[in-house]
Amino acid sequence: MQTRARLDGEEWVVDGQKVWTSNAHLSDWVFVLARTEPGSQRHHGLSFLLVPLDQEGVEVRPIEQLTGGSEFNEVFLTGARTGADLVVGEPGRGWAVAMGLLGFERGVSTLGQTVGFGRELDGVVARARANGSIDDPVVRDRLARLKVELSAIRSFALRALALVEGGQDSAAGGGAGSIFKLAWAGWHRRLGEVAMDVAGAEGLVTRGYGGPDGGYDLDEHQRLFLFSRADTIYGGSDEVQRNILAERVLELPREPKGP
Repeated sequence: MQTRARLDGEEWVVDGQKVWTSNAHLSDWVFVLARTEPGSQRHHGLSFLLVPLDQEGVEVRPIEQLTGGSEFNEVFLTGARTGADLVVGEPGRGWAVAMGLLGFERGVSTLGQTVGFGRELDGVVARARANGSIDDPVVRDRLARLKVELSAIRSFALRALALVEGGQDSAAGGGAGSIFKLAWAGWHRRLGEVAMDVAGAEGLVTRGYGGPDGGYDLDEHQRLFLFSRADTIYGGSDEVQRNILAERVLELPREPKGP
């Protein structure tokens, strides 16, 4: 944790950098996990701050993606300010807030996302029917598997939501969030791969270059394939999720650190 914040009267003064900030170029606010206790180490002494982006000392730099868009951004904070009361939880205990947020992001909050997944799957099936690839038994089997798996993922999310509503933090402490992240991220990535197989030769070419944003002119399934390559990385990579389950749920020895 390199980003730091110090109290100056009634405001926090923040200096540092935040990378992979989704939609920062469209946002008015950003949350920042900053070290607020000098000399603290690791996850201690961090605070979860809410910082307005429309101010001097904040620079947002878009990161161009494979799709040609720039959903992700780098945010540079140089003397940026926010109110002393704009801290979530207690100062110095922001790590717990951040972990709770990540657990929710990986688990229950993606319930709505499964609706979009269903629409994308329907679009791939419709294309398979239109170009005749649905008649290939291998393609048909892969599409059927995706449909069954999506139903299981949706049921898992509903169960997790019910547990949270019942007072059990299944999204974080029990490892359910990590299991769910592995499930839906892998599923979406496989959907993108099947979409390309269904598209066939059409999936290998674009309609041109230099659209409104200067990027590739991709169709919906090309964009799905390229974007879904990131699903197993953002929100915590698959490797991170497996380490969480191994160490915190199965209580296996920690992975040895490199030299």
